[in-house]
Formats: sequence, C-alpha cells, structure tokens
Amino acid sequence: MRAASDVGGTFTDLVYYSIDESTGQSGEVKTAKADTTPPNFEQGVMNAIEKVGLSPRDLDFFAHGSTVVINALTERKGVKTALITTRGFRDVLEIARGNRPDLFNFNFRKPAAFVPRYLRAELNERVAFNGETQQEVDLAPLAELLEYFKSEGVEAIAISFLHAYIQPANEQRVKARINELWPQVSVLASHEISREWREYERTNTTVLSAYVHPIAKKYIESLEEKLARGGFDDKPYMMQSNGGISTVEAAKANPITMVESGPASGIFAAAYLGETIEEKNLIVLDIGGTTAKCTLIEDAEVKVTTEYYIEKDTKNPGYPIQTPVSEIVEIGNGGGSIAWVDQGRKLHVGPQSAGAMPGPAAYGKGGTKPTTTDANLVLGRIDPASFVGGEVEPDWNAVDTAFAPLMEELELSKEAVARGIVRIANANMTNALRLVSTNKGYDPRDFALMAFGGGGAMHAVALAEELKVPRVIVPVNSSVFSAWGMLLTDLRRDYLQTRPGLLSNEHTEAISAEFSRLRAEAEADYRTDGVDMTSAELAYEYFADMRYTGQEHTVKVSVPMENDQVRLGDAIEQFHNAHEKRFTYRLDAGVEIVNFHLVAKVLVPKPALAKKPFTGARLEDCVLHTREVDFDQHGIHNAVIYDGLKLEPDMALFGPAVIQEPSVTLVVSPGHRVTLDDYGNYHVELNVRQIPQG
Repeated sequence: MRAASDVGGTFTDLVYYSIDESTGQSGEVKTAKADTTPPNFEQGVMNAIEKVGLSPRDLDFFAHGSTVVINALTERKGVKTALITTRGFRDVLEIARGNRPDLFNFNFRKPAAFVPRYLRAELNERVAFNGETQQEVDLAPLAELLEYFKSEGVEAIAISFLHAYIQPANEQRVKARINELWPQVSVLASHEISREWREYERTNTTVLSAYVHPIAKKYIESLEEKLARGGFDDKPYMMQSNGGISTVEAAKANPITMVESGPASGIFAAAYLGETIEEKNLIVLDIGGTTAKCTLIEDAEVKVTTEYYIEKDTKNPGYPIQTPVSEIVEIGNGGGSIAWVDQGRKLHVGPQSAGAMPGPAAYGKGGTKPTTTDANLVLGRIDPASFVGGEVEPDWNAVDTAFAPLMEELELSKEAVARGIVRIANANMTNALRLVSTNKGYDPRDFALMAFGGGGAMHAVALAEELKVPRVIVPVNSSVFSAWGMLLTDLRRDYLQTRPGLLSNEHTEAISAEFSRLRAEAEADYRTDGVDMTSAELAYEYFADMRYTGQEHTVKVSVPMENDQVRLGDAIEQFHNAHEKRFTYRLDAGVEIVNFHLVAKVLVPKPALAKKPFTGARLEDCVLHTREVDFDQHGIHNAVIYDGLKLEPDMALFGPAVIQEPSVTLVVSPGHRVTLDDYGNYHVELNVRQIPQG
C-alpha cells in the first residue's frame, strides 16, 4: 500500500493505492480529504488516514508535502535566529539589492531582515574568489559570542562566509566548534544550503533555512512518531520544491528545500499527465483554499529555478531563496479568500483567508466574512446538497450575515456582491496566469489550461475565456491532484556548483570532470540517506547556467552528455537557441558556464493510469437534476447538473452545465463542449457552438 498526503490551507488531502506483489499491478487510486489542523498539521494527516479505515501499519510507502515551512516564513513564526559572517559583511542582509520595484515611491522601505543587526556577528576569516584560503577563521571570540546569543534567547544560528560556496573549510570549523560548545542549538552553514555565488542571496537563504529549521525538524519528527506509533515500519518521504521527494533526514538537514513542496508535486503531475494524453504544452493552475498557483509547461518540461522569492510583488522586492524551486507564480486567492471593501468603497478579494478554521461562512464553523466559496454557493455554482462532498449542510444564516455588511456598503444585492467577488477573484487569477504566459512571450492560444485543486474546475472555464485558451483539462481526482503527484515523483537531489569558466575545447575535460565529481557526491549522499545503491536505479540530468562573456545573468540549458563526456558544440548551440528564445537575439561572442547543475534521481514505482470503465451508459442516465446557475456575463441559465462519477469516455455534453463529483465542481458556461478521455479526464473545448442532438 502506497500513500501520499498534502497539507493545504483548508484541507489535508490523502491519495493511496495498493500494488499486487505477485503481478506488480497497481490497484485503484483512492482519495480522501480531512480538515487541516493548525498548528498540529500532522494530526490532519492522521485524521485523513483514519477516515478511510486505514492504519499506518497498512502502508509500505508514505510521501508527504506540507505548508509548514512557507507558513512559518510568511507568518514570521520561526525561531530567533543569529548570523555569523565574515568581518565587514555584517550588513549584507540590510543592504540587500537595488531591485526596488516601486521605483518612484519616496516612502519605500526595504523589508526588514529576518535577523536584526544586534544578532549579526562577524569573525575574522577570508577566502578568495578562487577558493584560496587567505585567512583561517579565528575561533577565539566564538565562546563569548555564543554566551551572548544564549542570553538573547537565540535558538538557531546561520553561518555564511564569503566565497564559502567554493571553499567551505572555515564554515566547517565554526560549525564544529559551535556543536562542541552548544550542542543544543540549531546551526546551519551556507555551503550545506547553497553552493551558488551571490553573497546576499546565499546568506538570506541560509538564514531562512535556519529560521525554520527547529520548527520543520519538530514537525517532521512528530509526523514520524505518530506514523511509527500507528505501526508504520519505514520512514516517510518529504516532498521538495524541486519536484522530487527526499528522505526525512535530508529534509531536516535543509528544510528550505520544502518551501513550495505542495505546488511542486502538482506541477510535475500535470507534466506527467500531459505527456500521457499528448498535451505537452500546458498552462497549469492549482486553486486551493488559501492560494492559487500557476506555471507554464512547454514540451512537457517543468522549469526549475534557484531565483525564487517569497513576498515579492509590485511594491515589495521580497526575500530571495537560492534553492531549486519549480517556477511558479502564487497569489493569495483561493476558496477561502475573504472579500472586503476598502475606504474608497472598492471591493477586494484576498489575500486574507478564512483558512481551515473557521473557514468560509457556509461551513458553519464561526466564519463571519464572505469568501469565494460562499459567493459560488450563492450563485448556484456549488450544489448545496453536495456541499463539501455532502458532508456539510450550508449555514445559510451565516452566509446572509457575512454578506450583509458588503451589501450595505456597496448598495447591492447579495447575488450582485457574489458576482463581483467571483469576478474579482477571476481577475486576480487571470493576472497571475498572464505573468507565466504572455508576460514571458508565450501565446496562451498555443496551450491548454490544466486546472486542479479544490477550486480549479470551478473557475477554469471562465479564466480560459478571458485568456483565449482553446481548451481546458480537469484531471481525474483533481481536488487531490498535488497529493497524487507525490506518488509519481522520484527521490531527487539537485547539486549546483558555481565554477565560472569559458566554454571552449580545452575546457571540455574539466567540465566533464566537474559533472563526474557531482555524480560521485550524489551517490555518497544517497548512501548516507540509507538508499540501497546496489538495487537503486539512478538517473541523471545535466544542466548548466550559461551566459555570453561580459553578461551578468544566465540562462539555464540542458547539457548533452555522451559516455560521461560533454558534447560541447551541442551545449553551446542549445545556449544560443535558449538565449534567442528568451531575449530575441543571439551574439557572436564567447559563452561562459557559470553554474553546474546535476539532478540525481532514484526512480520509484509509479501507479499506472487506470482507464475509466466503459459500460455503454447513456448521457441522460448521468443527469442529477437541473437548477438555476449564474454564469456571470453569460447570464442566469437553467443548467443541467451531471454526476461526474457516472460519465464515460464516449460521452459529450454542452454548457450551460455543471459536473459534480464529491469534491470537484466543473462549471461549464454556454457554448462549450465537454468530453472525457480514456482515463476520465475532462476536456472542455471552448466556443464549440453546436446544438447536441437528441
């Protein structure tokens, strides 16, 4: 039995299936949802397992993705953290970068560093840019410094020395000495977190990882303990932001790798499914209870970057995190996003969320403010009879009470306010989708929109209409798609090393040797993690960040390898093509490699995509009833409501319609056609204005 869970802002999702050991055949993929249980998120995981009648002892494999890291960062609920750095570089976090987005705002203030100045200390040491140790670190002041940190209530220490990405010896000495003098404190060094240059980004990443380290470690160990108490004999695996899973030991050693663990699994699941159904170009949208995440997949390839930021927007430069993360745009709009009116009587939706507790007003758990979910319920898009899978009866009194202040402020009816909430939520999500498509030179008409998450199917068609996307795909089990994605991911480690050099024939051997060194390091790390290297199937992917000589920033390209030797000419041509695609030009200039990037994967079994049974049922047998549904600009229509679980691959239906499953509601406005593929995924073709026969 293999299972995976994904903790979201509102619900904790569980996906599980069994494998017949004698035949290797995988059984039916089953799902469940339970309420998320902050601050003890692991309890929601156990509740979901118990809800379906399973016990941890039934499981042979368990993968887990959580928002615990990103929540601790954005809510400032990490621990008091100190920084030790090279003398003269105490204020790197304060200086940051000059990438001020709100350029003409004279009231602009840089975001406060996660470590205040009084907790940032310096030691005498120096490593040159080429890795030569010019001055060994002076450890004499360290004992007194640690006593000061103790007196200030410090719980974690980050160490970040200049050029430690290429020569970490001084950092290693300091960490070893701290472990001797103060073994209880959490301590992380930058060379363990990132081996890329740019001291501000590397220092900030180390600080943020240290800031959440005790919390993430406690959370993972609590999850391990609860699973073990229930009879789980193995160790769980943790979902990472790079789209792979890792051992719990690796996750505890560097928790910042989990900063976007949930969204990453959904994105890679979308790429996997898209390749299976021959839809390799996708705009991907994941709408949860608290946030909406989106990205673009071209030719089934998910882009992974180390230029990731949290809290970055049009007025805030945010905080850089130099760890491999799937390229995503995330906004505070989801099913639980709260609608509110500003002093100018302008309606907004999000980023504040009702979360899991109290949740939307209709949940009847004490929610007093209207949310996107409440608005969809008012407009008839959500069936009151199957609200939250039929487990909850909507609290209409609470909904009326929540909408009343907005109705009075805006002088509108409840339905008009609900329509405005949905329209603004859609506009916010459309803007995010444009950031990953049109703003990067991609034409949405060349892509399909794949939508999942609890609210993905609800909003997908309206968003596709706005973007002129020709078709929408809603996957099977779309409400738990990210959790399902964790069962499709391999163990993955990313190894990045800054080592600038010219791409030329005389450097071919050195480039190949560096990749060989990274491979050896990957194998050693997997052995340390307890992976049986005699039976493990290891797969490697080779990338490099390259640039033209004289440029500042880079473009990541795949590096062709043959018999462990780099094909230099092909690598250079790939860079020219990638640079021209991104910046519209190429240069007749030398090409440099800046960062080596090795992806090392241990392949794990994956569930087979089960085809949906074909019984020959008729479409009319799938009709539940009809009801009035408000389709916004399309007007109010008497829509046909279908039972999605009964629909079969040979069927086609037309809007206005709503397709309902226990945790999925697909809203299809007039003029669009819905079909199912062999696996039961919904395909909505836009503007197919055909009258169904019969």
